[in-house]
Amino acid sequence: MKHITIKDIARELNVSVSTVSRAMNDTFDISTKTRDKILKAAKEMGYHPNPVAKRLHQQKTFQVGVVIPEFINDFFPQIIMGMQNVLQAESYQLLIMQSNECFETEMENVLKLEENMVDGLLISLSRETQNIDYYNKLYDKGMPMVFFNRVNEMIKAPKVIFNDFKWSYFAVEHLIKQGCKNIIHLAGYKHLSLSRERIRGYEKAMNKFHLPYDDDCIIETGFMIDEGEKVMKQLLDKGICPDGIFATNDPTAIGAIKALKNAGKRIPEDVCIIGFSEAMWSEVVDPPLSSVSQPTNLIGYHAAHLLLEQLNEKQTEDNTIKLDGKLVVRTSSQRG
Repeated sequence: MKHITIKDIARELNVSVSTVSRAMNDTFDISTKTRDKILKAAKEMGYHPNPVAKRLHQQKTFQVGVVIPEFINDFFPQIIMGMQNVLQAESYQLLIMQSNECFETEMENVLKLEENMVDGLLISLSRETQNIDYYNKLYDKGMPMVFFNRVNEMIKAPKVIFNDFKWSYFAVEHLIKQGCKNIIHLAGYKHLSLSRERIRGYEKAMNKFHLPYDDDCIIETGFMIDEGEKVMKQLLDKGICPDGIFATNDPTAIGAIKALKNAGKRIPEDVCIIGFSEAMWSEVVDPPLSSVSQPTNLIGYHAAHLLLEQLNEKQTEDNTIKLDGKLVVRTSSQRG
């Protein structure tokens, strides 16, 4: 299908291209009659402004790259919706890439987005990402960037994070108040700051209530259902069964529930379990899963606004936003 240009309109009306251009831009040096005639013809011919030409003229693509670790769970899509609401209102389009939890793929995604001349980047790190040198070099060169959820403290760019320490503490405290004394933590990857903060919250609660734990009680598990199931099965095969489990996110908690139920354990009578992130399926799993709810839409909202501040050269001094959530208690952790 041929794209109608202002040259086609000029040819059809036997006027100059500059006259059509002036009509399109509603300049003062063209009569109302001529302008209306040109606009009427443009509509009838199916003319639409060329967005590429407009962007080149403005020296902006009005495109923002988003790189996330995975699409399997609903957590990141909800964040993206929050971003989209903000950025679309400012005429920006999102180009969304998935790293599939692979550092190499993450880098390929970033390079591809750079090649497409995106105006800025919104990134959540993969579980493999430990080398952040390229990100700091890119930020120093002037690329507007914001990191969200999974971040590295050494990255210079603005960040949107959750108060993982505080709400991990509350989650473990809840298990303790249900009578749990032997609590293990199915942890995320320890090079990620959110994983370390959740570990710190677990340790704080155990120390406050004088409950014993050691390094074997904090098990680097991952973020997926099959990883939670695998680690829990390994523990049960060794004859280890805690009375409380704090999982780094809901998928690992659900995997642990699956292994426990297959072993004939009752939840919450034998084992209380609580997750993190409040996945949509938390309410439909059996039993319904207790979890820490994170404001996914707000994460996306604030990340988008921090990026807009850089794009508009209005960045504030405080470039890290830390958000709060709430504890949602359901059957999986509630006794009595």
